[in-house]
Order: sequence, then C-alpha cells, then structure tokens
Amino acid sequence: MRKIVLSGLLLLVFMVSALAQGVKKPLDHSVYDGWKDLKNQVISNNGEWLGYEIDPQQGDGILYLYNVESEEYDSVSRGTHPQFSPLNSWVVFSIKPPFNKVRQAKLKKTKKEKMPKDSIGIWLLKSRKVVKYAGLKSYKVAKKNSDWLAVYLENVKPPKDTVATDTTTDVKGKASKKKRDEFFKKTGRLLVLNPVEGDSVLFDNVSKYALSENGALCAMLQLSGDSIDSVKVVVYNTLKHRVNELFFEPGFSQNISLDNRGEQVAFTYSADTAKNKAFGLYYYDLKRNKLVDVSGSHFDKLHKGWSVSPHGSLFFNEAGDELCFGQAPKPEPEPKDTLTKDEKVSLDIWTWHDDYLQPMQKLRKKKELKRSFKTIFYPKSKKVIQLEDENLESVFIDKKATGKYSLAENDKPYRIMASWDAYWYKDIYLVNRQTGERKLILKKCDSRVLLSPDQQFVLWYNMQDSSWNSYSIKKGRSVNLTENSNVAFYNVLNDIPRAANPYGFAGWTKNGRAVIYDRYDLWLFDPAGKQKAENLTKSFGRKHNLTFRYLKLDRDARFLPEEMLLTAFNDKNKKAGFYNLNRISGSLQKLVLNDYMYRSVKKAKESDVICWTKQSFTDYPDLYVSNLSFDHPAKVTNTNPQQKNYLWGTVELVSWVTFDGDSMQGLLYKPENFDPAKNYPMMVYFYERYSNMLHRHYVPKPIRSVINFPYYVSNGYMIFIPDIKYKTGYPGPSAFNCIVSGTQAMCNRYPYINRKKLGIQGQSWGGYQTAYLITQTNMFAAAEAGAPVSNMTSAYGGIRWGSGMSRAFQYEQTQSRIGGDLWDKLPLYILNSPLFFAPRVNTPLLIMHNDNDGAVPWYQGIEYFNALRRLRKPVWMLVYNGAPHNLKRRADEKDLTRRMQQFFDFYLKDASEPVWMREGIPATKKGKEFGFETR
Repeated sequence: MRKIVLSGLLLLVFMVSALAQGVKKPLDHSVYDGWKDLKNQVISNNGEWLGYEIDPQQGDGILYLYNVESEEYDSVSRGTHPQFSPLNSWVVFSIKPPFNKVRQAKLKKTKKEKMPKDSIGIWLLKSRKVVKYAGLKSYKVAKKNSDWLAVYLENVKPPKDTVATDTTTDVKGKASKKKRDEFFKKTGRLLVLNPVEGDSVLFDNVSKYALSENGALCAMLQLSGDSIDSVKVVVYNTLKHRVNELFFEPGFSQNISLDNRGEQVAFTYSADTAKNKAFGLYYYDLKRNKLVDVSGSHFDKLHKGWSVSPHGSLFFNEAGDELCFGQAPKPEPEPKDTLTKDEKVSLDIWTWHDDYLQPMQKLRKKKELKRSFKTIFYPKSKKVIQLEDENLESVFIDKKATGKYSLAENDKPYRIMASWDAYWYKDIYLVNRQTGERKLILKKCDSRVLLSPDQQFVLWYNMQDSSWNSYSIKKGRSVNLTENSNVAFYNVLNDIPRAANPYGFAGWTKNGRAVIYDRYDLWLFDPAGKQKAENLTKSFGRKHNLTFRYLKLDRDARFLPEEMLLTAFNDKNKKAGFYNLNRISGSLQKLVLNDYMYRSVKKAKESDVICWTKQSFTDYPDLYVSNLSFDHPAKVTNTNPQQKNYLWGTVELVSWVTFDGDSMQGLLYKPENFDPAKNYPMMVYFYERYSNMLHRHYVPKPIRSVINFPYYVSNGYMIFIPDIKYKTGYPGPSAFNCIVSGTQAMCNRYPYINRKKLGIQGQSWGGYQTAYLITQTNMFAAAEAGAPVSNMTSAYGGIRWGSGMSRAFQYEQTQSRIGGDLWDKLPLYILNSPLFFAPRVNTPLLIMHNDNDGAVPWYQGIEYFNALRRLRKPVWMLVYNGAPHNLKRRADEKDLTRRMQQFFDFYLKDASEPVWMREGIPATKKGKEFGFETR
C-alpha cells in the first residue's frame, strides 16, 4: 500500500517528461503495453470514497482509493474489482498474481490447478490496514446494514500420500487417490468474517455457500468424501456467533439458498449413488426450527416421473414467501459402453420439421441437457406450483414482485420461421404463480413485453403498426396508447427491410404510469388509456435537437423518482451532457452540455456525490467527482499523462450531399502537426452511422480488426468516416452513394488530401462494402477487407456457426438489406455480390478472414481471394488459425496491426515492401519467419 498526492505526482511526471522530451513524436508499436485503461469504478454508499483500477494493456495494474474530502490517494498493486461494504467501513477486492509469474508458469506448461491463484484483500478505511488471504475462489458481501462477508478459499495443499489406509491393491489405491483429489478440487475453506470487529470463523470442506442480504446468516454445504459420501448443511449466525447443523446425511448436495433476512434455508439433496442422480428439495424454517422435505411423498404436486434439478436456479423472492426451484425428468442411468470407437456411428440427421437446425441444436445441447422447469414452493401453505413445462419453457420471475402474476413466453410455433424471419415472434402468457393458471394474452408478439409493478397492466410495442399498447389484466382488453399521437415512437432513421424498433421505455411511476421515449422527449402514458399522454419534457428536446434519456442512478429502485437525471445528446452538433427533470413540476434544468462524451455515471446511495467519466478524441475518459448538479467537478485520475509526448490529432464534423441528393454527416481526423501546405494520404473507414462518435476517445493499442485512429493520424494520415444511408435491395450501391460521394467531397473541399493516396478499410459489414466498392471504383490505391461476404448467393444458404442459425434472415430483413428471399430477388443478390464483378477490381486488396469465424463463414473470403488470384490481381489473405470474427489473442492483434500498417504504408506512403507481401511465408517456415523486414 502506498499514499500518493496527485499534484506532486503530476508535477514529477511533467518535470521528467519536459527534461527528456522536447519534441513530440509519432506513435509506434512499442507504446501499446504502457498505455493504460481506467476500469471498475465504484463509490461508497456515503460518497466519501472512490475505488478504481488503472491497468496497462499487458502487465500489473494498480487499484486506487480516493478520499473525496481530503483528495488523497492510496493504492494496492494488482488489485481489481473493488466493492465497498454497506456500512462504508472497508473495501474488498481481488489481487491478481504477478503477470510475470503467470507468464513463467505458462511457459512451463503448468497445469491449470497449479497455476498462480488470486488472493483477496480487505482494506479497512479508517485504519488504512489491509488484510490479505491467499488462494481466493470467490467472495460474497452483505448488501445491507452489515460489515460481514464470506470468503471462499482454495483448500490447503493435501499431503502427498492421499491413498486411504485400507487400500489393499494398486487399483483401489488409484481409485481412492483419484476420489480424494476430486474431493479436494470441488471443496474449499469458507471464512466468514467481520473485518471491523475482528470476528471470524473458518469452515472446511465447503462446496457451496450463501450469505443473506443483511449479513445475519451464512449457510453452507460441507461434504465428506472418505469411505462414505455425505453432506452436512450448516448455518452460521453472525449476530449470535452461533453455528447450527441443520442436516447431516449420507449422500450429495449441489445447491443452497438463503432468504434476504437469513430466516429460511433451502438446499437440494440426493441419496442416489448412481452417476446421474435424482435430487430432492429440503426447506428449513430457522425461526420454527423445522425441516420440510419439499419433494417427499406427501407432496403430490411435483410432476410425475420428475425430480428436482440441480441445474435449476434455487432462490427466495424478496418477501421470502416464495421459493423457486427447478424440476426436470428423472435422469436415466447411463448405458454401459459396449462398442469400440470404430464400431460407433457418428451422424447428424437434419429434418425439415426440426425446431432448430442441427448446428444450433449442437450448440444448445449442454443447455438442453441441463434444462429445468421453474416451480414455486410456498412455505406457509406448503403448496407446490409448477409454472414451466415442455409447452411453456420461459416464465419470468421478478424477485421483487409483490403480486401473484408473472409473464411467460412461448416461441415454439415460430422457431422454424426464425431462420428467415427476423421478428422472432413469441406468444405471451399471463401466469398466476399461486395457482399455475396460464392465460394467453398476446399472439405472435414481436417485441419486449412489460408487466406493471402494480400488476394491473401489461405494456408492449407492436412493431407491425408502430404502436405502444397496454392490456388490462382485470378487464382482459387492450388499448392502443399512441394511435392518435402526432410524433413517432419508432426509429425514424431505420433503413433495414423490417419494421423499426421503438425508442424505448424509461420506467414506471409509483401511481402506475408508464414513461416512454420518442426520438427526443419523454412521454407519460396512462396505461388505462383514459388520460391524455403528457410530454414530460415539453417538446424541448425536439425543438433543440436534443435526445433525452433517463439515467437510472439507483439500480434497486422500482419506480421513477420525482427528480430524474437525463442524459442529453444533440444529434446535429454532437454536444452531450445532462439535464435535471422534475417530473411533478415539469421543471427542466440544464446541468452541463458541451463537446464531450459522458459515461459511467454512478451515485452514492446515501448522498448526492456522483462520479463519472468525460472524454473527447484528445481527452482520455478520466474519472471526475461532483455533486448531482455537476458543480465544481474534481478530476480524480490522469490515466495516460504520456499522451502529451506524442503527436495526436484533431477531429471535426463534416457534411456533404450524396449523389442521390441526401445530406450526410461524417468525421474527418487530421494529424496534430497538420500543415495545409502538405499533401496527406487519407484512410476511409465506415460502419453504418458513425458520426455520433465525434467525441469518442481511442487509446493506441493492437487492433482486433479495424485501424487504430490515433496511430494512423499520429503517423501522418488523415481519416474520413462517412455515415451511410441504405436503400432496401441496394446495400452495395447505397454504400457507393454515401462513401464515394463523401470521399470525393472531402478531396474537392480540401486540397491537402492526396487523392492518389486513398485507402479504404472495413470489417465484417464494412469488409463486405470494401470488397464491393473496389469493384465499382478505382479511386482507392489500397483496400483491406476484414471478414467480407463476397458472394451473397452462397452466403445466403450458409450457417452462422457462432449461433448455429441460418444466415437467410439477415439478408432478407436485417443488415444485408436485400428485402426478399434468394428466389424472388436473385438479380439483387447477384448485383450486390462483389465476386461477380471481380474482373473490375484494380485495387490491391488485403483480406483478413479467420478459420474459426462464427459470424461470416471464412469460405466467403476464400471465394474472393481465389477469384482475384486467378485474375492475377494483387491480393493477400491473412488467416489467423483458430481465431474468431474479431481477433482475441494479443499476439494475433499485434501481428495484424503491423501487417495492415505495412500494407497501407507501402501503397499510400511509398514505404518499402515487406517480405511477407513480396514473397509470402511458406507453410514450412510458419511460426519461424514473419516477413516484416524489407530487403
């Protein structure tokens, strides 16, 4: 732990920098590991403390604590994910092992169970004392009015001789050792402690545990795995410092749960010795000291032939009068394997009437094998009510709900059509949790459905007629709430061939009113439809091009507060900030509105202290603290002070008129040392509409798939990012209309752009458009297409391997925007496919398409590469083995970053051609030579 005064630290950094560096330099690939990220900001309930991490992209990070009043800092190396106690007494956090230690273990190919483990730290805020425990598995903190927490730790290292003393043969000895080792892995030590009082108790052989929200009780499962497997259910009362054994029997248990008050316990139990066990459910009333076998023979409401599932969620509702658990068909014994590997058939059978395609079934297999069906046990009446079954698999339980109803949905009738219809319909049911009665209230619903907290109404949006509707539970009737409105509640910028989504729902008021968004403002609706809708923001947003949205500061709040903090965004000039809305008086007060992007707003539960980040292209999103009025904000962090030593850049909002006469916006980035007398190469990047990102900050880092804006601008490139507006059936020509017209407009407007040195780059949907555009124009000197669809006719019938779904829906109704099936719209599929126009390509192309791409099948990249290769066009394809749609491994990211930079530098800056471009890397030298050198 160390204490730091920020002003002194900044002064020291500035002095060292000033002495060592007189002139700014361009970014290079060596800087990435030192560039840091601010993460996991938290604020104490009383608003006196902030916690946050500052981590390098690779290496050991630091956890900081900031005292809001004294403005002093403390820190712990490698601390992560801080969490304050409800009583503001301490902060708990994980401590990662040293990066180099983990790296060395990986180099030695250390087994997973022997890799360096996390520790836990508890920092007492008054004394500044830090308590640490090694071998952390997990921990749980009380949520309300308590300083107790439960820390689950790894078992200590077992003795070398783990063989039972009664072992008589090697076979038995190996079996016994294996059993003991498995027992060692699946159990741990549970430390229940109050760091302030110094009270603690340690429990061994714990497999699962739960801590009540008020911290009054900790319940756990203690296992025994010697000659006879057994399970013990133990509770520790933190108020009375008393250990109570509730249950001890030979057998097994996998789940345990507590109610919020620490007065009721539930757990699963099985005496079955088979591998596939049938479990029962036990309930313990601690106030009455009474144990109930919920699944016993005297309960006749359990599904016949079913048992309690260990895979189902086991939890009490907030009131503690309902216990939810899962049922499933009793597991069948596993048949003995009597066939050799070469005698077994490996086969998938695809049928036309399957709900899900086989690839999707295979991806869902584990989930389906663990599927359970929600059931409610009522402790007072001892009733058991099954809510879900094979015909209704999704009932949604709100733990905080006080009424008897829940909503449920059934998508089975529409699963087949989901392969080509992107609405993903479902039938909506109202389920009475107290009786199990179901009532169908909506057929073929295509959007989110909401149950009012008072359980009087169901609210939903109908995409087919763009209306918000309510259903009266008492009357059984529906009302269209927006049919007489003179504003649109759907996305007016929607340009895909399906009905537009709504702008959204803000929440419910205490008196049962619903608050809904239009494009700009907030509207108050009476779900009964009797009172006229009220514009809460008095159309101020629409009049001033400001989009208002409610920012929920209290995540536990059930209702909208009278004083609502609203985010504000100007969709014309991109200014952003906050307004305060008094819902009762109608007062709307501007708090802040400027040329920044605001994120991560968090408020203390017990005070008006808030923290937030503010960013622009030149300003890292550092942490600030203020009151709710945003008065006199204090900057808490300076995450990347080294940025001032490097050339950065500027960004401006630009506009132009497309070839079709539409007015569009875009972003233009310029180098920091910009000289209008020079000529600059320009990169063109795009993805749908991007201009709202005007004030977004980007750190220099290895790329996953798209160019890093600061790096290219710092190294003498300009960057242009145009918005794109699409016309159904013509995604390729629409991209041409916006991107090429915008690029020409920038070149005509700004003579310092070198129109002979233009590059274009895009990934996924952007990769497709890159591949298409170079068949339509020769204006680009070089292009990079990441994961491009090149042939819509072959891609249409393919599979999205990440989800197992058919790709047809995205061409007909979503991003690909053809607007019909392959047979009705075949000319459009061909017109928009780059492959069919490959002979027109004269632009050197670099493709990245990885062989484990779950979004765009990599054969799409292969088709285009092979076509251009046969036509003797300059083309390269990078295939990162085992990599997904966007790269995840840092080594791959660094490699792509360098190759893409060399590719564009060669064509746009007349740099030397690297070996990998000129000669390639043969498979025999893979992993040994990389070809970055120029010779």
